[in-house]
Amino acid sequence: MSSGFIIAVDGPAASGKGTVATGLGKAYGLPVLDTGLLYRAVGVLTQRAGRDLDDAAAAATTASGLSAGLLDDPAFRTRAAGEAASRVAVHPQVRQALLAFQRDFAGQPGGAVLDGRDIGTVIAPAAPAKLFVTAAAEVRAERRWKQLAGQGEPVAFEDVLADIRIRDARDSGRDSAPLARAPDAVLLDTSQMSIDEAADAARRIVEAARARWEAS
Repeated sequence: MSSGFIIAVDGPAASGKGTVATGLGKAYGLPVLDTGLLYRAVGVLTQRAGRDLDDAAAAATTASGLSAGLLDDPAFRTRAAGEAASRVAVHPQVRQALLAFQRDFAGQPGGAVLDGRDIGTVIAPAAPAKLFVTAAAEVRAERRWKQLAGQGEPVAFEDVLADIRIRDARDSGRDSAPLARAPDAVLLDTSQMSIDEAADAARRIVEAARARWEAS
C-alpha cells in the first residue's frame, strides 16, 4: 500500500456514499472506485455465462477475469444487478479474487477514494480518512426508487424498500467482510441532507482527517 491519501467511504445500499465519494474525488483530485460496481459486474457476468450466482467457484472465476475496461456496461446499474451483487458478495472466494484489484487501486502514489462496504475494515484499514455514510431505510429506498425510475426501470416503492432491507441483512450478516463501520470511521447520516449538504459535511470530515495525516 502506498503512502498516498486514501479516503474510505463505506455504507449500506443507496446511502449516498457513491455521490459523496465522487464529490470527494473531484475536490481532492483523486481517482474514485465504486467497489460495489465490481460485485455488480461479477453478478451480471456470471449470469450471462449461464452460471448460478450461488455457485461460489463460478462467481470467483468471473471475478478473477474482471478488468477495469469491463465496468462501463449500463446493465451493471440496474435493480437486478444490485440483487446479483449482494448474492455473489457473500462468497469469500469472490471477495478474495477482487481484493488485489481494490488494493492496487487504493495504492496509487497520490492516493484514491474508494466506496463500498468493507473499505475501511478490510481493503484499506490504514486509510487516513474514513467515513461511514448511512440513512434511514425508507430514505434510501426512495432514492433508489427515483434512480430506477429515471433509468426507465419503474418498480413499486414497496418492492424497492423490501430489496433494501434484504440487502442490508445479507450484507451485514455475511461471514466474509460484513458491512460494518470501522471503529475510526466518522458517521455521516444523510437522511435529512441534500446532496450539497452531504458533500459539505463529507469535505469537513476529510479536511480534519487530512490535517491529522499531514501533521503525523
